[in-house]
Amino acid sequence: MKEVKKYSTVHYKNYLGLDKILGAQHPRSAELGEKTAHDEMLFIIVHQSYELWFKQIVHELESVITMFNRDEVDEKNIGISVARLNRVIEIFKLLVEHIRIMETMTPLDFLDFRNYLFPASGFQSFQFRKIENLLGLLEKERMTYGGHHYAAFFSEDEQQQLREIEAAGTLFDVVEDWLERTPFLRFGHFKFLEHYRKSVERMVAKEAEAIQASDYLTDREKAMRLRMMGNTDNYFESILNPDVHRESVKEGRQRLSYEATLAALMINLYNEEPLLQLPYRFLICIVDIDELLTTWRYRHSQMVLRMLGRKTGTGGSSGHDYLHATAVKHHIFTDLHNISTLLIPRSELPELPEGVQRELGFYYSSKADKPG
Repeated sequence: MKEVKKYSTVHYKNYLGLDKILGAQHPRSAELGEKTAHDEMLFIIVHQSYELWFKQIVHELESVITMFNRDEVDEKNIGISVARLNRVIEIFKLLVEHIRIMETMTPLDFLDFRNYLFPASGFQSFQFRKIENLLGLLEKERMTYGGHHYAAFFSEDEQQQLREIEAAGTLFDVVEDWLERTPFLRFGHFKFLEHYRKSVERMVAKEAEAIQASDYLTDREKAMRLRMMGNTDNYFESILNPDVHRESVKEGRQRLSYEATLAALMINLYNEEPLLQLPYRFLICIVDIDELLTTWRYRHSQMVLRMLGRKTGTGGSSGHDYLHATAVKHHIFTDLHNISTLLIPRSELPELPEGVQRELGFYYSSKADKPG
């Protein structure tokens, strides 16, 4: 008879470590001031909540990177990754909502204890820097903070961890490698780019014709719109001509490799094909995370403007101006957002050969191939 394994009992409070968590709020206004600032407790708890959720985001991102950081990605792991990245998305939504809770505190409420916070700053959040590095924010793309390196305020051990994240492979790195290896890029005799170029030319011609035929645009407005279309044409050329794309990457205008960009375009254009539906959802998750992180940065900057106006931050930054600038500059997956520039209407989409459709779908060649 198989022995039944017995487990020791555990109490809710002990399992969650509630004594440590609930005993970790120490308002400095009470320790250093003559009067306790009531809203400092809210300030502490919101930021502690952020750090707990940051820990979960790090946990999820590390797991996804591990699954993709290999020569062959198990297809079932794409579904698992979509689920975990969706969890990260929901957490970021929650973090944005945390700002609404913080804004129940008035500027005068904040000033009751702000002078006790120097030189502490959210810039010193090690876990947030880990999240940025895990996603793939490049050091050269970072804004400097008071002229200091972004990791200057961390211990040597923490700085080493950040360097190891960059070296081991970020989410950007492993997604780029995975896209470059996607088998559906190899379509045999099907010349996708030739068909795509003709579709783009027809689409652009139709748009130009519609602008010229417009009876509510002035000649100047027509010329301006046609000139703007020319800028779009240049972006199309970056996917139609690998050399143009690689030059753009070299000059820093784009980051994702040509092969990876082409794969991402194919996934987006043919996302309704059965075998491309999960890869498409995976890419959408990444775009959503990038967008929500930017949203959080922007809302954070607006909250600081509301609370402090143009005052400098407690850590020495320019306050609102610095935070707003990071929301504008610290995008990571811009190339995936820009795939929309390359999309064409379904009516212009090159039809896939039957053999390719079969490879991207679920087909049985005969009754003998059917299960059962």
